[in-house]
Amino acid sequence: MRSFATDLIDLNGKEILVTGGTGSFGRQFISTVLKNFSPKRVVIFTRDELKQYEMQQELPPSRHPALRYFIGDVRDEARLEMAMRGIDIVIHAAALKQVSMAEYNPFECIRTNVHGAENVVNAAIKCGVKKVIALSTDKAAAPINLYGASKLASDKIFIAGNNLSGKAEARFSVVRYGNVVGSRGSIVPLFERMLSEGKHELPITDYRMTRFWITLQQGVDFVLSCLKMMQGAEVFIPKIPSMKIVDLAEAMAPGISLREIGIRPGEKLHEVMVTEDDARTTVEYHDRYIIEPSFASWERKSFLKSGAKPVLEGFRYASDTNDEWLHSENLKQILKSSR
Repeated sequence: MRSFATDLIDLNGKEILVTGGTGSFGRQFISTVLKNFSPKRVVIFTRDELKQYEMQQELPPSRHPALRYFIGDVRDEARLEMAMRGIDIVIHAAALKQVSMAEYNPFECIRTNVHGAENVVNAAIKCGVKKVIALSTDKAAAPINLYGASKLASDKIFIAGNNLSGKAEARFSVVRYGNVVGSRGSIVPLFERMLSEGKHELPITDYRMTRFWITLQQGVDFVLSCLKMMQGAEVFIPKIPSMKIVDLAEAMAPGISLREIGIRPGEKLHEVMVTEDDARTTVEYHDRYIIEPSFASWERKSFLKSGAKPVLEGFRYASDTNDEWLHSENLKQILKSSR
């Protein structure tokens, strides 16, 4: 799979805050930053005290004096402002991410994913933060479920934040990518658990289903590279492979029986990361797509000057028509290296 670990932002001496810092991405991001840079301060902002306690056992402040563990909720703007004092860079990874849970708990989803995004933008502007990257999802493109719709609204809020910041000079961008191999709540840990329990059959929602796949480290490296090149208001999308869910199951347990159980509420057959309508303002590098904002004040020629090319009219980046596919042997290597 493609590496994004080139031309990363220099975080030496920087003060960084990660919302949802105890989640799968947050832990990998913070570990990567501590391994490769010497930041002045890294604030882990999350509402889950148990996850913070567990993370402190792995990354104690006594061994990593730059770390600060900060209990707080993105629904609480005042708490965000307190945590962001003196911060240079914010990575917004906090979200309610389960599609079915969002369908049955819509108010909670909106409060965290939409109101939380607004609070992060307002707090970052008030506190003089220079750069903010918000993590999004392929489900935000042409959404059919509440989770995707809430993340689309969040994306729009962060993009609009560039117009709201004024003289504060805060810049906001979005990173959108697909399923993370092995992340909590994803299908890989589910299948692994079922296999460890001796199951002789795996459930598949639809035999035709495809998804985009990215590793945690790829996601972290992609965010670090986007931090360096961002101007503000872009949506960055990595070029990553697709895989059929049936092929994933076969790679994990060759020859196992599969049972089709039907698509769950709010679930898509295939995912999209660049829609035909987005294509009009999308440019392409060798390793990523960038959806540029539609407002007139944005400087459109800068990426073109550095080698980007506009995509063709009607272009669509979807998991079922992708040019790059993840095969069984690749997946086995990824799973082995992630353990």
